[in-house]
Amino acid sequence: MFEVKTIALFTITALAEIIGCYLPYLWLKEDKSIFLLVPAAISLALFAWLLTLHPAAAGRVYAAYGGVYICVALLWLWAIDGVKLTMWDVVGGAVALLGMAIIIFAPKGV
Repeated sequence: MFEVKTIALFTITALAEIIGCYLPYLWLKEDKSIFLLVPAAISLALFAWLLTLHPAAAGRVYAAYGGVYICVALLWLWAIDGVKLTMWDVVGGAVALLGMAIIIFAPKGV
């Protein structure tokens, strides 16, 4: 159950970060409303808070989080941006997830 909670928390954290960065992108590059900066700031604050909820050391959390972030960003690319993922995207995402699993779920103190 620890593993499922950890991956779910990483996924929610990644979504908060991506949304917090995507909304200013829409304002700057797609000429959308400046008011998108308000939910963007809230989303980035949520992202920072979510990172504090992990019981592991901060550096380990940030390192492992990166693997999940890569996969969520690739899913965003596919679902939101409408870009078809390549085989290399999928393989790279799988390698990133494997790295995350090794960092977070390895026996401690070994």
